[in-house]
Amino acid sequence: MSEAPALPELPAPIPHQAVSFADGLALDCGIRLARHTVAYRAYGRLNAQASNAILVCHALTGDQYVAETHPLTGREGWWSTVVGPGRPLDTDRYFVLCANVLGGCMGSTGPTSPREEPAGAERGVPEPWGIDFPAVTIRDMVRAQKRLVDHLGIRRLFAVVGGSMGGMQALEWAASYPKAVFAAIPIAAASFHSAQNIAFHEVGRQAIFADPDWMGGQYWRAGKVPARGLAVARMAAHITYLSEAALTRKFGRRLRGGQGSSLFEDMFEVESYLRHQGSSFVRRFDANSYLTITRAMDYFDLAADHGGDLAAAFAETKTRFCLVSFSSDWLFPTAQSRAVARALNRAAANVSFVEIETDKGHDAFLLDEPDFHRTLAGFLAGCAEHARLP
Repeated sequence: MSEAPALPELPAPIPHQAVSFADGLALDCGIRLARHTVAYRAYGRLNAQASNAILVCHALTGDQYVAETHPLTGREGWWSTVVGPGRPLDTDRYFVLCANVLGGCMGSTGPTSPREEPAGAERGVPEPWGIDFPAVTIRDMVRAQKRLVDHLGIRRLFAVVGGSMGGMQALEWAASYPKAVFAAIPIAAASFHSAQNIAFHEVGRQAIFADPDWMGGQYWRAGKVPARGLAVARMAAHITYLSEAALTRKFGRRLRGGQGSSLFEDMFEVESYLRHQGSSFVRRFDANSYLTITRAMDYFDLAADHGGDLAAAFAETKTRFCLVSFSSDWLFPTAQSRAVARALNRAAANVSFVEIETDKGHDAFLLDEPDFHRTLAGFLAGCAEHARLP
């Protein structure tokens, strides 16, 4: 058999910049959290008019550490190519904010958070929510972010930007709070999660459930982590983030090491890469959070929330939109962005649409893609002029 990823040690708690709201949060599922916390990071300075704030919405496996060293991995921030001085999201001009989503595992309220009425209270041990954490939606995530934005004294965001699940959040922001968003930039996203994408998520979830260390979602009680299942879920998902051309260019059919006599002794380089992706992921992500967030993406259907008419979600909107897709993205293909653009046109919205030619697949928005970076910078510069941003 192939070697399974090494089981990681349970990570020590990390302090996060966060705001807690004692009045709770009502969720779409009908449950109200008695208290909720939003962990976030900010870059640049908020101007005197509080008019230069850009909210970055992270993707499924991202978090708030956009442009700095990650406290768990020690790696550079996931969007350091885009956020920083002189970059498309220029922190010399803009105040860039990113919050860990509701249901996440990097400080915001989620499955790793203590229960409001701990199951272990009789033993004096506060237990996490775990698998019992309520189902959340993309709209719930945006509702939690809105609380943070209001808390910081920002009446209108200059822009909301996000890729993949972050793009779903950007669309939801524009639909739910149109007066609070001057510009929205959904990247490599769609107005609903397709059946194919739901199927990929279900493969990952079943891998987690099949892990003997899953223990019905209460793995922490035994000091366990369902590392094998979570690693397989990450491996399966990561394949969808790349294109066939990108995989061929990076790995081809190259073997790692020399010829061997065992069927599994030699690994193709692409196998080694996927195993590395899986084993590194389990060191920074919680399995119950993965289940919660993938389900939130599956539930997302903006048209269904507005009587089946996507244009109705943006009726009379004054928000300026820039939709970006990538030619080789088969997870969120260009046709889905075009469908959103057509709905925005029906709503008489101010909308631009750009398809970036690249063979890097869905992950192109995270990589060095000059045409994409120029698109971002140019659109924001035009918006700044129209908004009379200082």
